[in-house]
Amino acid sequence: MDFLKISAVSYLNTFPFVFGLRKSGLLQNFSLELDVPSLCATKLKNGTVDVALVPVGALPEISQFHYISDFCIGAVGPVKTVLLLSRVPLEQISCVYLDFDSRTSVELVKVLARHYWHINPQWENLKPGQSREAEKFESLVAIGDKTFELRAYFPYVYDLAEAWVSFTGMPFVFAVWVSRKKLADEVLLSFNQALAYGISHKRECIEYFHDRLPACDDCLSYLEHNISFGFDQKKKEGLNAFLNFIFSQGSHVSWPYPPAASENQTF
Repeated sequence: MDFLKISAVSYLNTFPFVFGLRKSGLLQNFSLELDVPSLCATKLKNGTVDVALVPVGALPEISQFHYISDFCIGAVGPVKTVLLLSRVPLEQISCVYLDFDSRTSVELVKVLARHYWHINPQWENLKPGQSREAEKFESLVAIGDKTFELRAYFPYVYDLAEAWVSFTGMPFVFAVWVSRKKLADEVLLSFNQALAYGISHKRECIEYFHDRLPACDDCLSYLEHNISFGFDQKKKEGLNAFLNFIFSQGSHVSWPYPPAASENQTF
C-alpha cells in the first residue's frame, strides 16, 4: 500500500477518528497531521496531503475530490462548539466577528442571518487566535474547543447547528472525509474500519487524550450526544441544502448528493 498522508481536525470532536487511526492497527503506512479545519482544506487543495477531514464550506473551492467515508462530523441538534456569541439579542446585532478557523461556520452564520433570523449585520474577519479576545467583540462566531470557555463571556449564545435544524428540519454536516485521488478498495476499507473503531471506543479515546481535553463539563457526553458521526442519507440531504445556499447563491442549481463511501466518485 502506498504511504498515505492524512490531515484531521485537532478538536475534541475528531478525537475518536484520531484514536481509531492511531490505535486500531487497522490502517498501515500513514502519517497523521492535526490542524484547524481551514488548514485541512488548504492542505488537501494544495496536494500536501492525500486525505483530509474537510469543512464542507470549503468543498466548492476544491476542483476535484472523492468522498471516501460514511463518517463525518455532524449534528442533529445542538452541537455546543459552533456558536454565535453576543452581548446583545439577535435583532440588535450590528457587527459579527468571524473565526478564522473554519469556512463552514462563517458560511452557515451568513445563511442563518439572511434566511432564518432576517438580520443584516456587518461581517468582520478575524486573524488566527483573535477569537480568544472575547472582551473586544459585541458578537462573535467561534468554533472548536475554545467555545467551552468563551461562552461564559457572553449573555446570548446561539448554537448554529441547532438553528440550522430549526430552520430546515435537516441535520447539519460540518466536515467530511475526502481525497484528491481514488484510493484502492483495500485502503478505503481499512481507513473506514479504523474510523469505526474509534467511534465505538469513545471512552477509551477520552482516556487516551486525557492530557489534551478541553474545559468541557463532560467530554464523553459531548461526543455521544452532540456529535453525530454517521454520514447517512439525511445528512447528505442536509449537506446538499447547505451547499446549494453557498454554491449557487440562492439559485436552483443543485449540488449533487455525496455518494456512499464505496462509490469513491468524483464531482
